[in-house]
Amino acid sequence: MAESRKKQLRAIAPPFVALGPSGVAIRDWLKRLTPQDEKVLCLIGEHLGSLASLDLKQRCADGNDHDKDRWAARKQGLTAQSSSRWAGSITKATHDQWALSRRCQLAHIQGLEAGVRTLMHRLSQPIGDKGTKKAPGGYRSKGEWFQKSRRLHTLEHRLDTARADREAGVVHVVRGGKKLARNRHNLQAAQLTELEWRERWEAERWFLAADGESGKRFGNETIRVAPGGEVSIKLPAPLAHLANAPRGRYVLASKVQFQHRGDEWRDRISGNRAVAYRIHYEAARSRWYLTAAWSRPVVKTIPLQAARAQGVVGVDTNADHFAAYLLDRHGNPVGEPHRFPYDLSGSADHRDAQIRHAIIRLLHWAKRCGVKAIGIEDLDFAQEKTREKHGRRKRFRQLISGMPTGKLKARLVSMAAEQNLAIVAVDPAYTSMWGDQHWREPLTSNKRKMSRHDAAGIAIGRRALGHPIRRRTAPPHDDQSDRRGHRTVQAGRGARGREGTRPRIPGPRTRSVQPDAERKRATRAPKTVRDARSDQVWVQDSLLLTD
Repeated sequence: MAESRKKQLRAIAPPFVALGPSGVAIRDWLKRLTPQDEKVLCLIGEHLGSLASLDLKQRCADGNDHDKDRWAARKQGLTAQSSSRWAGSITKATHDQWALSRRCQLAHIQGLEAGVRTLMHRLSQPIGDKGTKKAPGGYRSKGEWFQKSRRLHTLEHRLDTARADREAGVVHVVRGGKKLARNRHNLQAAQLTELEWRERWEAERWFLAADGESGKRFGNETIRVAPGGEVSIKLPAPLAHLANAPRGRYVLASKVQFQHRGDEWRDRISGNRAVAYRIHYEAARSRWYLTAAWSRPVVKTIPLQAARAQGVVGVDTNADHFAAYLLDRHGNPVGEPHRFPYDLSGSADHRDAQIRHAIIRLLHWAKRCGVKAIGIEDLDFAQEKTREKHGRRKRFRQLISGMPTGKLKARLVSMAAEQNLAIVAVDPAYTSMWGDQHWREPLTSNKRKMSRHDAAGIAIGRRALGHPIRRRTAPPHDDQSDRRGHRTVQAGRGARGREGTRPRIPGPRTRSVQPDAERKRATRAPKTVRDARSDQVWVQDSLLLTD
């Protein structure tokens, strides 16, 4: 009966070294633009933006019937109103947007399915049933049961509509962003005037992006940036009369100077390798920016054994801080716990800056510790933040929804690659619970305060190193004396007899025993020197980390 009630633990996925970044993007401010420059940029963005809107509309109308012939026909129609390269950039951006919408549509369907399953299960349970850890119970009252039954019908209708759209290849896309479009209906809450909203809306719908081409001059024929920072743009056919340079090009008065990765960018354009550019207007600051991006081979990560050679830094990700702990290669915690706080309230730019500042502090500390890798949980809350799953726990749902796990992991991987640090991703199962159970109390002292998050960092680090989280295996069931011998897991994973008991050696275990102390165990040799064996050797017991 006890075995049947024992909780079944899910399988733990093995740790792995995350792949490095596959692309680079840098940005600079286009300063000292003349009024004519800004006018030309607005005209180009507006013209190409209208073409991009029409192309996206046509692509959405094609749905699942799209093929390469229709793609070629769309590109040919755009070429006459711009150029072949502008048309290629527009159609590529359209396909990327459509594919992204399809992925979001699938995620929406999966979320609705999870909500419907949870509601159907809870509605089938008796009212007031508490449920178990594996499955939720019934609702608390008849009124709540009635309201949830109505919500079930609403979710089923939404699910049927979403499934029908996916089968038909229908996606819903808003060029300029759905959030900004909704702000138009409540300008007071968005703290915008109608004129300010209109300016932002039009700027977001402009199109000023060009893909790079290897072998062409400076890696891009449409938007070209010389090593000295001079920016020239190939004008679309209807705007060719605005050119101020040969071959229908317009040269801006501003010159860019990429401070970050500037040497890498200059080396790339000097070899005529592809660089993609995007010109963007930020209406809130009234500034124009130029972004350069290029792909590079995926950074080859070091083997897992090499990453573990000098220990790791285990990092527990929380809603307001990183909890980090240094572990040696044997899995023993070293020094004191460290915390790197951040604030995820406010605007998206503020949240992103907070994450970057916390990550760079974490990476600099890891470099000073001399490790080669950082262990972090492979978190994904996609299926865990529905209101049907957590019910009244609104604060908890807001907590996990506000944690940018995907962006955080991408930021950490890319920034760690620049510091020559590897990221070891581990399964997040039971790390907080087992870390608190096995490490929090033993490491707490008068001079050290351990939190649940600090203990979770140790658990994550030990899992990244390939060690079990618990400090040692359970002692015999009847008592914890040495009558049967304690077992230890500090030996290697493949060592024979690792789970066996320690060999019992008669005599005192340390040299601190007084010579005249009463002996309770048989000694290995007589007390007199005359009768001592000449082949006697000193035996040192293996030390256990029991503090």
